[in-house]
Amino acid sequence: MKRKTAFITGASRGIGAESAVALAKAGWNVAITARTLVDGESQDYVMGRKVLTGSLEATAAAVKAVGGEALCLRGDILEQAGMVAAATKALEHFGSIDLLFNNAVYQGPGNQEYVLDVTNEQLQAIYQGNVFTPLALIKAIMPSMIEHKTGIILNMVSYTAFNDPPAPADKGGWGFAYPSSKAAFGRMAGSLRVEHADAGIKVFNIEPGTVFTEVMKASGIDEEVMKRFKACTPQSIAAVVAWLAENEPLEEWNPNDILRAPAIAKQLKLLGVESLLS
Repeated sequence: MKRKTAFITGASRGIGAESAVALAKAGWNVAITARTLVDGESQDYVMGRKVLTGSLEATAAAVKAVGGEALCLRGDILEQAGMVAAATKALEHFGSIDLLFNNAVYQGPGNQEYVLDVTNEQLQAIYQGNVFTPLALIKAIMPSMIEHKTGIILNMVSYTAFNDPPAPADKGGWGFAYPSSKAAFGRMAGSLRVEHADAGIKVFNIEPGTVFTEVMKASGIDEEVMKRFKACTPQSIAAVVAWLAENEPLEEWNPNDILRAPAIAKQLKLLGVESLLS
């Protein structure tokens, strides 16, 4: 039987990388994209230019170790044409894409600026990465799903998009620009479900809660700070992604609203889905 294929953005580390491995364990092949192809490459983040642990090649090796195939496609969500080209290469290589996981987010300056301080250039970059490029990927991949009358689109949203900050961004809260882009992105799933109700395609928003990432570590946030929050691991979110790839969400999860991944991960553990959570 032909293995299904997932296209995952932001797959060099964190949730994206762990989702690639979890899907490979479940019998999927993956096309993975990110800026960092090889270990040791530096990239621009909100805290400046840094070298972080993780790369597409490292993720591919982990995928291969569990029996999957990974196609590495370097791509930057600020460069829309390049990301669409990556989707086209993945479609040509695997013949179809059965799951699109829009996981990558913009990591540069502007995310934590005060409303009066954020610039038009920063807003344009944030919306390019978090709204326009994911939309372009959906436009590139969804027609094939419609043709095959099957497919899954998972869009990563954020708690910050739907809740007011408890404090200003530099005092434990969050800024305006990033949440506003995620709020806009969060409206896409409902529109796709209505416009393609009979296409056999499932579209969900996933909210990951607080996840301790390599970017957070590089920003100076340590495990002591994270103890104030109910943090979830990238592996737990990946387990939810892999489960949704093969199963219908429970109605009690409100799948047509926002799938709260940390709560779902806890339920999966209670249901005994230990293989996904290992």
